[in-house]
Amino acid sequence: MDFNAIFTTVLWPIKWVVEAILVFFHTVLTASGMDKDAGLTWVLSIVGLVLVIRAALIPIFVRQIKSQRRMLEVAPQIKKIQDKYKGKKDQFSREAMSRETMAMYKRTGTNPLSSCLPLLIQMPIFFSLFSVLSNAQNPNIPEGVGLLNAYLSQSFGQASLFGIAPLHLAISTANGNVAVIVIAIIMVILMTASQFITQLQIMSKNQSAEMKASPMYRQQRILLYLLPLVFAFSGYTFPLGVMFYWLVSNAWTMVQQFIVIRNMPTPGSEAALAREARLAKRQQARPVVTDELAAETGTLMVEEPKNVQRQQPVNKNRAKKKSGNNKR
Repeated sequence: MDFNAIFTTVLWPIKWVVEAILVFFHTVLTASGMDKDAGLTWVLSIVGLVLVIRAALIPIFVRQIKSQRRMLEVAPQIKKIQDKYKGKKDQFSREAMSRETMAMYKRTGTNPLSSCLPLLIQMPIFFSLFSVLSNAQNPNIPEGVGLLNAYLSQSFGQASLFGIAPLHLAISTANGNVAVIVIAIIMVILMTASQFITQLQIMSKNQSAEMKASPMYRQQRILLYLLPLVFAFSGYTFPLGVMFYWLVSNAWTMVQQFIVIRNMPTPGSEAALAREARLAKRQQARPVVTDELAAETGTLMVEEPKNVQRQQPVNKNRAKKKSGNNKR
């Protein structure tokens, strides 16, 4: 079985979409007066690609946040099931623990894999961009699979940032190009910092005390310090063009996570308490509009109706009698 051929077939439609978005932004930027062969033009096209893809993934990201919350909420219950069968290695006990765990997931509506869904969706896009950039350097592949024709493919493959840092080079293939090495190291630092801040926001501000006591929290802490190694490896092997995609995507995630934590915090977390305090302070600081303030600002004051005592109706005969007495 040719896995390479299968992989290429699976990536073909994604590569077509990636090329279409790249070409669209490249065309718009070129029409605005930018150099069509400049590395900055292609970098901004990659930024546009990130914005389109991440905007399309917002609904999935919201589902991921909700799924992560539910997973952390049920983590103590999962730990109880694991403790129940701790030390029991027979097949019957393992199957019983698996059944109870799956029943817990089903009852609470959680899915361990759903939190990884946005990452799993982005990986084919990431590999497609890597493939598009790599193919652009291959003289045996003169054009892409879609709108990236032979000329654009050559332009993308030979583009250099500031004229000194080719986008297709990585530290491993720089051959002593100092500009490529320096830019790659700076991007690795920025990627690591953005990912660290994003994960730290979740762990320090958006988890309740019960969540912080769960085994999953300890796993997240380990992952927090392992990610820099991943970015160091990627910074050494991935071309600058691919790293720009990853860096902008990380920046999007960091900002998006900040907005979600600020406005949709996990109940009982530090972020939730801070949001309640902000809302209470905003309610107390709401100004009271007085007559003088309304006159100065032109605010229309609606006066509440006064409680006027209702006049009792007078009988006609009594009214005539009263009128006759007055004439006398």
